[in-house]
Amino acid sequence: FNITNFCFNLSLGLHSVEGVWPLPQSITSSPERYPLNPQAFYFTYGSQSAAQEGCSVLDEAFKRYFSLIFPDYSSGRFYSEVKFLQWKNESLETFSQLVYQEDFGSYYVNKTEIEDFPRFQFRGILLDTSRHYLPVQAILKTLDAMAFSKFNVFHWHIVDDPSFPYQSRTFPDLSAKGAFHPMTHIYTQLDVRRVISYARMRGIRVLPEFDSPGHTQSWGKGQSDLLTPCYSGSTPSGTFGPVNPILPSTYKFMATLFKEVSSVFPDSYIHLGGDEVNFSCWKSNPDVRAFMLKMGFGADFTKLEAYYMENIVNLTAALNRTSIVWQDVFDYHERIPKDTVLHIWKGVPASYEAELRAITKAGYRVLLAAPWYINHISYGQDWRNYYTVQPLNFSGTEEQKKLVIGGEVCMWGEYVDATNLTPRLWPRASAAAERLWSDEKQTSDVDKAFPRLKDFRCELLRRGIQAEPLFVGHCKHEYQGV
Repeated sequence: FNITNFCFNLSLGLHSVEGVWPLPQSITSSPERYPLNPQAFYFTYGSQSAAQEGCSVLDEAFKRYFSLIFPDYSSGRFYSEVKFLQWKNESLETFSQLVYQEDFGSYYVNKTEIEDFPRFQFRGILLDTSRHYLPVQAILKTLDAMAFSKFNVFHWHIVDDPSFPYQSRTFPDLSAKGAFHPMTHIYTQLDVRRVISYARMRGIRVLPEFDSPGHTQSWGKGQSDLLTPCYSGSTPSGTFGPVNPILPSTYKFMATLFKEVSSVFPDSYIHLGGDEVNFSCWKSNPDVRAFMLKMGFGADFTKLEAYYMENIVNLTAALNRTSIVWQDVFDYHERIPKDTVLHIWKGVPASYEAELRAITKAGYRVLLAAPWYINHISYGQDWRNYYTVQPLNFSGTEEQKKLVIGGEVCMWGEYVDATNLTPRLWPRASAAAERLWSDEKQTSDVDKAFPRLKDFRCELLRRGIQAEPLFVGHCKHEYQGV
């Protein structure tokens, strides 16, 4: 998650943009402005830069940002006196927002000095592609918008109870029988590679989540004996509950599946879920109850869940992957490796602050998602609630606070598909993006943030992202291509 500081100085000669989003750590702007000629402008590697010509990520970013900065020009021979000590995707994004066009079409940039780095190393967006299938194109569009707001992790909640769209090489029946449709509503291996490659070019990691033992109804359609048979009295009811934690075949299957997943998704982290396990089916099953007695678990089914999750975490550790799990795994006192990352999803400020305190006190790293479930909508400017979250507002030592590695905006899919994903996500998610990137003291005033966010929303529209309005008003480019 490391991102190096960057600094650039534009010594170029009145107008300026409303501001940059998310706000840099330090920005000094001057009325002095210089024209930019698209036919005489190019990005170049500075002599001090760690990356040099031939770096595919930056070479592609230079092309991409040229067309974002100068939308009227698709290419050109470029020359510029702008010297850059170091370029990264994030600094290109900042620069692109500083360039503006006056009414006659000329491009300008004001003399600006910036020092910048992210406040938190993990800045994520979760998309749920099980409750509704999201076409690959909708995911790629989201990755574009994420890069504009400096999010750097795409948490792909790829499967769940309703459907299993991931097409496994090893277990093709999982999607053939578990997807909404086995041909049209799946992600092939090629689709997944395309998403990962597209994300990488935008400085975004792809974190896959295969949640178990709950949230697995769709898995059972293509993998017999994986789910626990539920009983009504002494006879099977014909329904199934969570993954069956007592069978050796379960762990053999999971080991094989996760071996494939770790070869398809190159990221060093993998999300194992572990939330919302309904114990009623386990309780009804006589074989499960007998196993509980044999193991000395008594009637405490959290111990059975702990037994299962500890086994799964060990499987992924053997694949040299670090696990991320939902907070339930910690709440049930499960024995997990110290490098496991806990993900807080429950509660209002008082309860998630207590959870932050407890998890960091135990020495675990933590991600905060609870205040950013933006699939929930309400009338009015609810972005203000996301903006005023204080991730480190809990009682704990400095060492504890360092264990909060970031946060995540979650867009669960019960009421979201490709028709409403983009306007529901943007620009509301951008409010959380600034909280995760920028200095908290400099961005504590919601009213001061509003003009910048409004301006940024207009910039998203200009770039083809159908971001919803924040309040009354208009954008200069709002009917171009929308």
